[in-house]
Amino acid sequence: MAVLLVTGASRGIGAATARLAAERGYDVCVNFRADQPAAEGVADEVRRIGRKAIAVQADVALEGDVVRLFEAVDAGLGPIAALVNNAGILERQTRVEGIDAARVGRVFATNVTGAFVCSREAVRRMSTRHGGRGGAIVNVSSRAAVLGAPGEYVDYAASKAALDTLTIGLAKEVAGEGIRVNAVRAGIIETEIHASGGEPGRVARLGPQQPMGRGGTALEVARAIVWLLSEEASYTTGSFVDVAGGR
Repeated sequence: MAVLLVTGASRGIGAATARLAAERGYDVCVNFRADQPAAEGVADEVRRIGRKAIAVQADVALEGDVVRLFEAVDAGLGPIAALVNNAGILERQTRVEGIDAARVGRVFATNVTGAFVCSREAVRRMSTRHGGRGGAIVNVSSRAAVLGAPGEYVDYAASKAALDTLTIGLAKEVAGEGIRVNAVRAGIIETEIHASGGEPGRVARLGPQQPMGRGGTALEVARAIVWLLSEEASYTTGSFVDVAGGR
């Protein structure tokens, strides 16, 4: 059965994607950076569904960790068929005038460099050019890439815009090698990431202002991700699905 790696899968959108993908027949590698108990809990849920699962610690901002992560998937589950670049960070809300170079470096190391290196390792395994059987990559982006996140985290928005460009460029590079690359742009979604920005109640504040009148759920984003991974999206590459309630 198809093997899926989800980065940053111990919580939020990543965890919801791992669970839903298992229900759709995927064996899953649950990647995590720090919260091993949560990641093991997600892996246990996948196993209860009847699929294989491993939980692997790796910080995607570190190239060596990414290489080790993919080697663990090779050894523990077999040839990878799908990758979800979900791992992402943001820092406390501030204007651009309050952002230093170190912060930009941290955000881009995870959100951009991590996605590039994970994609590299996936392509080396999936591409028919390298003897692979093809596959699918979905990048978890944000409507912030389009809207800019003024007054909150323009650096995070910029990192997601870079991820969007990776999506387009990589999709064109590997379209003839059996690999599809797409992205989901999430809107105001109920996950723990808002606490990292210093406002745990951000969804409660902004949700009613959305055209649909509410924030979204991690599962609603996961449904779009898993669709893009599936054969139902077999002629879709270099594309974006906005899961943002009309934002």
